[in-house]
Amino acid sequence: MSDASFNKEDFDRIFGVPIKDIKEDYPMLRNAVLEEVAQEFDSMRIAFGDTADSFATYVRDMKT
Repeated sequence: MSDASFNKEDFDRIFGVPIKDIKEDYPMLRNAVLEEVAQEFDSMRIAFGDTADSFATYVRDMKT
């Protein structure tokens, strides 16, 4: 599915959360997504060392 064809119905079907609800809970959802990204960088620490750790810290600092 391309970005051009992505619409509200697709969003609701895929994520099961109406867009209006996301707007109300935006900071909480944003922080949860950023934490997931940071955890993925943490799991790359063995392969990428300090670089992955730095990225994880940077992403965590983006949380509101």
